Parts: sequence; C-alpha cells; structure tokens
Amino acid sequence: MELRHLRYFATVADTKHFGRAAERLHMAQPALSQAIRQLEAELGAALFTRTTRQVALTPAGEFLLGEAHRVLDTVEDSVRGVRRISDGRLGQVRMGFTGTAALSHLPRIARRLQHELPDVALEIHSDLLTSAQCDRLRAGSLDLGVLRPPLRGEQLDLRVLEVESLILAVPADHRLAVEPIIAMADLRAEGFICYAGRDSVVNTAVVRSCRAAGFSPQVAHEASGTGVLLALVAGGLGVAVVPASARALPLAGVVFRELADAETVELALAWRRDIDSPVVHSVLDALAVTLAPEGAAASGAAPTSNDEPVEARR
Repeated sequence: MELRHLRYFATVADTKHFGRAAERLHMAQPALSQAIRQLEAELGAALFTRTTRQVALTPAGEFLLGEAHRVLDTVEDSVRGVRRISDGRLGQVRMGFTGTAALSHLPRIARRLQHELPDVALEIHSDLLTSAQCDRLRAGSLDLGVLRPPLRGEQLDLRVLEVESLILAVPADHRLAVEPIIAMADLRAEGFICYAGRDSVVNTAVVRSCRAAGFSPQVAHEASGTGVLLALVAGGLGVAVVPASARALPLAGVVFRELADAETVELALAWRRDIDSPVVHSVLDALAVTLAPEGAAASGAAPTSNDEPVEARR
C-alpha cells in the first residue's frame, strides 16, 4: 500500500465524489478510479458502494478512513518536524556556564530563545570551569559555552558578551565593610579566598591587580565555586575579589564593595568553529543582539577566534 493510494482514498471518502476528488488531487478521474480499484484489490475488500448519484463508504472503508487520517497526519507532522530541524527551528542545544554566568545571563538567554525559537530546548550545564567547557566543546558534548577568555586554539570561536568589573566581598563586620570604594592596596594585610584551580582567569586578574598595587595576595582558603567562596567570606575566613555578577548570590554576612583599581575580566560565548548544526546556528543568530556587549553595534564588534592550543581557564 502506497501513501498516495491512502491520500486518494481519503480524498474520495471526504468529498464522496470521484469527480471533485480528482479535481482536488489535480488528476484525471479515470486514473483516480483505477487507483481506488487497485487499492481495493490489494486489500481484498470493497471500500465504497457506488451508484450513479453517490459514493458511500462500506464498513471496511469507514475503518480505513480513520486509519488513513491517522497515518497521513503522522506523515505530515514528520515532514514539518524534519523541515523545522533542517531550518534550525527545532532541537536541543547543550549550553555550559561558568561561575555566576548562569545567574547573570541565563535568564536573558532563556527568554530570548523562548520568544524566537520556542521549540528549541536548552540543556543547561552550570558551574563548569572554562577548561571543562573547552574540553566538552571540542569533544562535541557541549554545543555552546558561556566562559571566561582568553582561549587559545583553532577549534573554538568566541564572541565577547561582557567586560566585567572585579569587586570586593568582605564579611559584614569587617573594617572595610563601611567603605564605599576600596583601593587594592588596602587589602595588603588581608587573607584572600580564591577559586581553586591554577588556570582561573579571575585568580590571574586578582594576582595582577594585587601586584600592580605593590603586594602579592596571601591565599588563606580556596573554593571550588562562587557559592562556597562567599560562604567562607561570610564565615570571616578572609576576603575575596570576585566578578561583579557575584552580587546575584546575596548571602547574609557578606558585603560587596567597589574596587577602585582592580582589573576587569571578560565573559564570552564560545562554540566549535566547525559546528554544522542548524539549531546551534539559529541560537547563535538569535542571541547575537540579546547578548551583544554595550557599544558592539557602534564599533562593529565581531566574533573573534584564537590560533594557539586551548588553555583551560575559569
């Protein structure tokens, strides 16, 4: 049984007239009649009772009509699904986030995609080190990553999303908690709580900021993530210099203060350069405006790439 025979049958059954069905199908009536006779012969059952004035379904025809509509609807749904996948309008995108990036950027990303690509599902992998995201992007187990450059490697492209200030997190009862703006030199005698991992971009920026102020930071504790880091600060175990997006994690006992002379860190959207997934390209297009850094449109900022081996960063 061919799909075209089911379409012919369903059209005759719906119109109850071979002539009108032939017109709707853009075919000659004798060819349609012959196709229906072939279908009846194949099934070994009469599907219609025919008179000179009307066409009616037999009980077998009534049964087949319901099945034919179900099959044809399924085929149409499948065709639409294939076309939407090919057009990048349907599918799943696996997206990684480092540190507090999920808190600062995931809501905007989710809302934009819900509006522009409602049938694209996001699979979120949060609090991933940049090094882990790079590995997963290259391996193909992540499609997109929100991470902190610099990256090196021919396989990855990136688009800078934000240049983020570094701020100070101190215990609420700390002597510096009452100061609105603090200089890095004021932290000379403090014990620092840093991110664990020698490849942390934030740690590197903190060390450079301290050295520019004339001292090297004294590391009191290390934390695997921003939540644990701030909990250690709340416990009075030291101070921390963190990205400004850490304010999205308010914690009793922690006060955030501006730093006058700390470095900045970048946040970027990264993907594998040879990615050929239509849905990933659709997501990149949808997010191009939503996640564009301030001034990007005026300056003509474009995605950047790097040409050295990937170095893991936080």
